[in-house]
Amino acid sequence: MTDPHGFLKVPRRPVPARPVEERLGDWNEVYAGQARLPLVSEQAGRCMDCGIPFCHSGCPLGNLIPEWNAYAAKDDWWAAAERLHATNNFPEFTGRLCPAPCEDACVLTINTDPVTIKNVEQAIADEIWARGYASPRPPERLSGKTVAIIGSGPAGLAAAQQLTRIGHTVAVYERADRIGGLLRYGIPAFKMEKQHLNRRIEQMRSEGTKFRTGVDIGSDLDATELTRRHDVVVVAVGARGQRELPVPGRGLHGIHQAMDYLTFANRVTEGDYITSPVTAEGKHVVIIGGGDTGSDCLGTALRQGATSVVQLDINPEPGEARREAEPWPTYPKVYRISHAHEEGREREGADPRIFSSATLRLEGDRHGHVRGIRLAEVEPEDRRPRPDTEHVISADLVLLALGFYGPERGTGLMKQLGLTLDDRGNFARDADFAAESAERAEHAERTVPTGTGGVFIAGDAGRGQSLVVWAIAEGRSAAAAADRYLSGSTELPSPVAPRDRPLVA
Repeated sequence: MTDPHGFLKVPRRPVPARPVEERLGDWNEVYAGQARLPLVSEQAGRCMDCGIPFCHSGCPLGNLIPEWNAYAAKDDWWAAAERLHATNNFPEFTGRLCPAPCEDACVLTINTDPVTIKNVEQAIADEIWARGYASPRPPERLSGKTVAIIGSGPAGLAAAQQLTRIGHTVAVYERADRIGGLLRYGIPAFKMEKQHLNRRIEQMRSEGTKFRTGVDIGSDLDATELTRRHDVVVVAVGARGQRELPVPGRGLHGIHQAMDYLTFANRVTEGDYITSPVTAEGKHVVIIGGGDTGSDCLGTALRQGATSVVQLDINPEPGEARREAEPWPTYPKVYRISHAHEEGREREGADPRIFSSATLRLEGDRHGHVRGIRLAEVEPEDRRPRPDTEHVISADLVLLALGFYGPERGTGLMKQLGLTLDDRGNFARDADFAAESAERAEHAERTVPTGTGGVFIAGDAGRGQSLVVWAIAEGRSAAAAADRYLSGSTELPSPVAPRDRPLVA
């Protein structure tokens, strides 16, 4: 460890983001160009190197946080990079996108501020590339086995890299025109510039992974044909089934699913459009949904020049501190401010979110375009509308950010592979990530393996909507299961099991 009294002498100081007025004028990352290393090295020295590092439990990847903190504190970036890459294929993704449950599990959180783990991780990840520590690692020899990965989000990419490096021949199939899944088209550039994704893809190509874009498995190519061509198929299509808003007025013009809106905005930054087909410029924007996707829509609308932006959250406003029902080291529901919320608050003078608010109906003009939303406050216990609280707010553009119910259903992929749904609405799988056969699952006890031969489920498709860090952990674990199926044993790590859940109360 470093200075054993560092956490007593050095206060927590996160890396500052760029000024709001500056970052709202471009699509660059909020930390772009900010000096990190001296501050990060000092902050890494606050790590206590606990006897039991609970930050490991907060992170599904089992990141070796105290180890790379110690190396970062000493400016030993080579050793820090080695320790970080030991558990995480893509730390430049998680360092930017993960909400850092590891920080809420930090032992310092018991009575003070946690280590700035996320800042340290991002700094190490960026130094990995700046110093040339991310050289391709092609396998020494090939196994002769072939693997198809369906989906190129973080779970699919992690599984592909692990299986390629162990010696299998891997092809990744993506229905979109570019690799990356939600990392490409769902995450705004101001949270993660696409150069970070592009260089990882090029690294994987150099290692031997093949990529096939514009191929919708189940439609363009029969999934059973894929199982004939390959020894293993890993389904990592994510949880793209978007929840709807069943209220009067849903059919009005000017109402869009958040992911469609974000995809258009990302295609502008990719150069596909000069301006987005769905833009917030000059409009009163209302985002229905209080999660991360809604926050991403908020930051995007502000950069597009919206006249006003409001984000509706049906949940009550959380408190500033942990509740007794959510003790350390769980990830608590507390009042959090994203960078987009900070931007909205500085521009509007108040938090852009309205809590405990339910949409009763959407109101339009005589041309069939949305012009307002009728809201009501709700009871925190059962979300029932409170009497005499109805009111209308202006809306020219409504974005539905209500989350995802699981993988898309009734698709050719699902039918051709005989995939079934579990009780949470995700693709059913056994304890070793193998997809459950519809016929065998109907007759077998849950304690008996029911996997279809050579088909595995990874990421949100089997877990449900989750965090990028869970997707990578799932990809690594599914890769280990697939390698074990192909080779009889595996040396690949398996950080999570299919039924593991986040550390929450």
